[in-house]
Parts: sequence; C-alpha cells; structure tokens
Amino acid sequence: MIAQKVGITKPSIYYHFSTKEELISQAFDYIFKDHYFKSYFQIEEVTLHNFAQCLYQGGLNMLPDPDKSHNAVLRVLNEFATLAEREEMYRARLSAIQQDFLTGFQQLLSMGFELGAVPSGNLAYKAHLLALSIDGISRCKLMGIGMDYEGVWKEAVNSVLKQDFIIQV
Repeated sequence: MIAQKVGITKPSIYYHFSTKEELISQAFDYIFKDHYFKSYFQIEEVTLHNFAQCLYQGGLNMLPDPDKSHNAVLRVLNEFATLAEREEMYRARLSAIQQDFLTGFQQLLSMGFELGAVPSGNLAYKAHLLALSIDGISRCKLMGIGMDYEGVWKEAVNSVLKQDFIIQV
C-alpha cells in the first residue's frame, strides 16, 4: 500500500528500510513526533481569566482536521494499537504518550485548582476523565461518527470546572 501510494515498487521500500519493523517504527516516530501535551496546551499562558478557554481550546486543537483525509492515519493508529497488544516496544511507546497527556492534564488542573477555577477533589481522576474523553472524541471523529464533538468536549471540560468558570460556548 505504501509503495503504491508513493509510486515505487515494493522492493524499493526495502532499499530505505531493512525490515518491515523498521518501517513501522519510523512511521510511528514520524506520526507521533509532535503529539505531546505541550503541543496543544500552552500552560505557560494560563491565567485565572483564560483557564477554562485554554483547556477547552487545547482539546479542540487535538481533534483531527475535518478538511484532511484521516483514513490512513486511522489505519496506522489501529495498527499500532494492535501491535501494542503483542509488542512491548509499541505498548511502551503508546503508554509513554498517554502518560504524557495524563500528567499534562493533571498539572493543568492543579494550576486551575491553585487559580480557583477547579474545585478540590481528586485531580488525578479529573485528568484521566479529560484524557479519556479527548481520546474517545478523536477516535470517533476519525471514524466519521456523527456527533457534536465540540459540545461533548465542552461538557467534559465543564465537568472539571467550578460553576463560575463553566464555558457557555
């Protein structure tokens, strides 16, 4: 499929990659090279007055672009998820990415608590809720499941905010 897409023969791919595993590993690195919490959420710019909007907008920035074809990305993500079930290397790599988002959401919510925008309570669970929500929303959007993605994310964000900071978008 890759050879056909780039217009070369299958053996030509192995000129650049010695094994299928090397090709998959480099594809993984390329796809996820900028997929870190700080790529979407600018924590250093967060204030009391913009906390809710920064949290909301950061999540929207993570959602797949509807103007681009994401079928190939979805297939690759599914392949990596399948590989992660069998291959420790991919499980560890995907786990590290997920942990980065869990830690990032927890740090952001801790800031929100200190600023007074997030109520006390288990910030770790709230961070996990946000990470799981944006992951699920992204997968549904990639699969073309029709729903109000922005509205669902807004509700997820609002669920971790104090009443005075609820987003009314």
